[in-house]
Amino acid sequence: MDNIKDTVLEVILSILPITIVITILQFTLIWLPLDMFIQFLIGVLLVGSGLILFLLGVNIGLLPVGEMIGSSLSKTKRVWVIIFFGFLLGLVVTVAEPDVRVLSSQIDQVSGGRIPKDILILSVALGVGGFVALAMFRIIFSINIVYLLAGGYALVFILAAFTPSVFVPISFDSGGVTTGPLTVPFILSLGVGAASVMRGKSSSSDGFGLVALASIGPILAVLLLGVIYG
Repeated sequence: MDNIKDTVLEVILSILPITIVITILQFTLIWLPLDMFIQFLIGVLLVGSGLILFLLGVNIGLLPVGEMIGSSLSKTKRVWVIIFFGFLLGLVVTVAEPDVRVLSSQIDQVSGGRIPKDILILSVALGVGGFVALAMFRIIFSINIVYLLAGGYALVFILAAFTPSVFVPISFDSGGVTTGPLTVPFILSLGVGAASVMRGKSSSSDGFGLVALASIGPILAVLLLGVIYG
């Protein structure tokens, strides 16, 4: 019951500021048509209700399951199993990420279909999956995350020089949307669960580093997509 109350309060505090700001603008500067403003208020109620259910689902199901999967995979002691399923889970959770679908739809619309929605979603998902696998590899072999982050972003900037300019901002936006409300909790709990069974390791540092690495993957993937389409 406390979890439900905390979630409801969290959602209210999240959407209340934007609701207040738009309401102030409505009656001072922008003066939207009344029916449009009413649609906005209805949308706020629907978004709030959806977020409450979504966050409850994340806390009840995704977080504990992700952590359990991470710890169970690590207990197998098979490197290829941990890396493969890290890739697979990173891929499928990104495909389901709402933020990725919103961005891909907008890009598809703005580009007039030049950058297909499904291709972009698949590219982003493959990028996340690949770097989740790399992050699991890091956890197993205790690789310093600084080297991987530095190498990853160095590759990003090198590749950006050979990619059509239109794909560069899209690639960085793609990296941002993968840190959404579905992907982050699952990937984070996956990393924490995997690190928690590794002897002598700090589960918190390894788990949080996984999210940082995962956000590089879609940037590289979309830049590569730009090279192909360019």
